[in-house]
Amino acid sequence: MNDLDLNTLLGAEDDEGQPRRRTRGSSRRGGNRRRRRRNRGGFVAPLLAFVVLAGIIGGGGYYGYLWLSDALVPDDYTGQGTGEVVIEIKAGQSASEVAQELERQGVVASARAFTNAIGNANKSASLQPGSYKLRKNMSAAAAVSMLTPENRLLAKVTLREGLRLSDTLKTLAKETGKPEKEFLAAAKKAGGLELPSYAKGKLEGYAFPATYEFQPKTTASQMLAMMVDRFNQTAKSVDLEGGAKALGRTPHQIMIIASIIQAEAGRAEDMPKIARVIYNRMAQKPPMTLSMDSTVMYALGKYGTFATTADLQTKSRYNTYKYQGLPPGPIANPGDHAIEAALNPAKGDWLYFVATDKSGVTRFANTDAEHQALVAECKKNGGCGG
Repeated sequence: MNDLDLNTLLGAEDDEGQPRRRTRGSSRRGGNRRRRRRNRGGFVAPLLAFVVLAGIIGGGGYYGYLWLSDALVPDDYTGQGTGEVVIEIKAGQSASEVAQELERQGVVASARAFTNAIGNANKSASLQPGSYKLRKNMSAAAAVSMLTPENRLLAKVTLREGLRLSDTLKTLAKETGKPEKEFLAAAKKAGGLELPSYAKGKLEGYAFPATYEFQPKTTASQMLAMMVDRFNQTAKSVDLEGGAKALGRTPHQIMIIASIIQAEAGRAEDMPKIARVIYNRMAQKPPMTLSMDSTVMYALGKYGTFATTADLQTKSRYNTYKYQGLPPGPIANPGDHAIEAALNPAKGDWLYFVATDKSGVTRFANTDAEHQALVAECKKNGGCGG
């Protein structure tokens, strides 16, 4: 067999790249088997590549899932935490701003854990300004549960009606734990407390008695300003300026009268009658002195409503036994009832009043003889210096 015949049998190509024609006697079965083997090899390789690629993608997807899961679930502590941290929420702060502060101070593990927790609790819009005592390393949910209005750190101070300014400042210092000198200094700078112009820059009479709640960081000046603001609200509600004008008085004079009423009265229901006694005495011709023991006691730094003969010798302008008319300023901080009584005195001709017993009930008289009888009764019951 020559070379041509052998190439033909093997299916070799000619020099032109064309397959040489097989002889009629050559078998197709051998060629088919070879093609099947080649095809089988061509299928396995892509399949193997697909399996390898799927493994790579699958592995990457698993680790991608772990990364995504970690990204979606923020860091958070568990439990109630330890130690103490005081957090202040300022007015206007958003939940996200509070969250950042909590993370900064180590209360929660991440700001996002807190914003998620407060959102889940539907409390994002309910955060109240104030100071709160929390703990470090708290779960975000635990932190949310403690940021409620009832958990705010507040100093609750009740200032009763008729308290003098000096005693008001002492009470504020005692109840808030701040030095009394801070309150004294703030009171001396009363011009910055938004006092009404008729107060003449003096705080006595205008530090309104009420119950106040102060945050730990509230300064002495801010506390006094809150009290003045409370007074301004009351003055507006009772129309102090309009009522004073109707009585032919200034608002400051009404506050002086109200402070005397507050100091002298044992009961709120007696206040309008005491107001009438004050107005009647000033309307007498010639005018009577007010002769109020409470003003003398204020001048001397004493307490009570009975001045001794020695007390009455003081030359202070607050000695209403010695000087006619009203004293220079209020002698205490009156409450609502006393201010309203000063603006709305009862109708009557009384010129005298005496608390005849320890019950606080005040009795009234038109003449000096009636007055002396009431004084005698008062002494009999252990009062009026008796």
